Amino acid sequence: MATSTFRNKNMVRPKKRGAKKRNTQRAQARRLAGLGVNEEVIATMSGKEVKETLKHPKKVVAANS
Repeated sequence: MATSTFRNKNMVRPKKRGAKKRNTQRAQARRLAGLGVNEEVIATMSGKEVKETLKHPKKVVAANS
């Protein structure tokens, strides 16, 4: 049996990194700001709330018009 990293998927698979998560959350916050949500409101929202709000962009635009 080969024990090299080539055959061992657990050693080769990418690890979760905090930087990627932060970049994703920052991009989602920018998307919300583009829809017209106030920056102060976005700062008080959690990452989960931002993600849920982005699921319905038409409602966000209508609420901020």
